[in-house]
Amino acid sequence: MNDKPSLAPLLELPGVTDAVAAARAAIDEVHRHPANRRGWPTTAAEASVRAARASAAVAGGAAEIPETGEVTDPLLAGSLRIAEATGTLLPTWQRAPRQALARLHVLAATDLVDDPDRLGRPRRDPGVAQRLDLLAEILTAPAGETPGPVVAAVVHGELLALAAFGTADGVVARAAARLTVIGSGLDPKGLVVPEVAYYRRPDEYARAAEGYVTGDPDRLAEWIGYCCRALETGAREAKSIADAVAE
Repeated sequence: MNDKPSLAPLLELPGVTDAVAAARAAIDEVHRHPANRRGWPTTAAEASVRAARASAAVAGGAAEIPETGEVTDPLLAGSLRIAEATGTLLPTWQRAPRQALARLHVLAATDLVDDPDRLGRPRRDPGVAQRLDLLAEILTAPAGETPGPVVAAVVHGELLALAAFGTADGVVARAAARLTVIGSGLDPKGLVVPEVAYYRRPDEYARAAEGYVTGDPDRLAEWIGYCCRALETGAREAKSIADAVAE
């Protein structure tokens, strides 16, 4: 491929610029919360666990961690493994996204597949490989070219649409979007929990994601706007976490 892929045209879609600005403002505000100035590792840790629980539940797994602390639900266990590994995965995600995606799938699907050789390996489909390569090019493009909310929405939508691994693809897609939001500098501390928006209104989430698959410009704009609103919801969840810590 001679030309580098660009997401710039997406910024011209109706409502996208305003949705991005609203998401950024909400996230910036929660970063200014007193509890997040010095005590952000505590709030970020809680946000990570809430994100994992919500993501697992969207995929049909358990939403609650047992009081015993022993997690037996495979989807929740995988989501929590990803949450724990996010910090170490972030540099790989920024440098070698396909390698990080493979690791995400290993973490998410270890308890879901019988054949360990399937872990971390996308389906043998030239179309899947091509689109994953394109996504990797987008993610490793120079920083600042496209706003973080737009890049995260594309990552999220693409991975949901591709279902590249055949198991735990939704968990992987949401984790990859979270890594993108953090790595882009939009939410560098990992405070927001957009996953709660997907969990609370799964039908809306599914409809918006189906719109992304069509490739229709208006539906793409709707998906990006939806993801931005989810970030706003996630910022409100982050504020509730910070408020509880500050009490």
